[in-house]
Amino acid sequence: MTLILTNDDGIDADGIKALKEALNDRHGIIAAPQQHLSGCGHQVTTHGPINVQQRSEVEYAIGGTPADCIRIAITHIAPNVKWVISGINSGGNMGVDSYISGTVAAVREAAFHGIPGIALSQYRKGSKPVDWQIPTRLARLVLADLFDRPLEAGSFWNVNFPYLEPEEAEPKIVFCQPSIEPLPVAYRVEGDEYFYTGKYGDRPYSKGTDIDVCFSGNIAVTKISL
Repeated sequence: MTLILTNDDGIDADGIKALKEALNDRHGIIAAPQQHLSGCGHQVTTHGPINVQQRSEVEYAIGGTPADCIRIAITHIAPNVKWVISGINSGGNMGVDSYISGTVAAVREAAFHGIPGIALSQYRKGSKPVDWQIPTRLARLVLADLFDRPLEAGSFWNVNFPYLEPEEAEPKIVFCQPSIEPLPVAYRVEGDEYFYTGKYGDRPYSKGTDIDVCFSGNIAVTKISL
């Protein structure tokens, strides 16, 4: 199996190292952005050069967006790719986040080309740090499950891990629908400048959707179709 691993937090982020560990001995090629690009959505570079630095036989730092990384990887680095795995993002990508997220955009780009993909994100509660051993362990379980599930062409999986304290119960894997409620829209105005003040944890959501599942302490898995 040939995997492409990517993210939107940058090639040196803790999350992609955790993802690599979770995949154990599966053959993976890392093709990830050189810089942190969280929230870049499905932006692509078409009017300028994209720098590609090969760090090793299986690791490429790409001076573009997550979607750029996948475009270059599937055409020039690993044209025989079987899966694209993106993450583990430091922060949730639930509901309408999927339209903003570079993490999700990478697997959406893969789906455009008929390649199955899985996006994985770790919800963060405020400014609390992530214990990366927890999402690494959870990713190992979820990936083992999803690799064996059929996935229609033009679809991909979006996975969100809950924030867990060490003493909390083991989360369940819950297949659910993505929330369609908007993110909080609020700004503080100072003269001609607007500062976003919306609070992620205060967003509205319907019972049983991915946000409800993840906020309740379980692993939210949604199948998204183009």
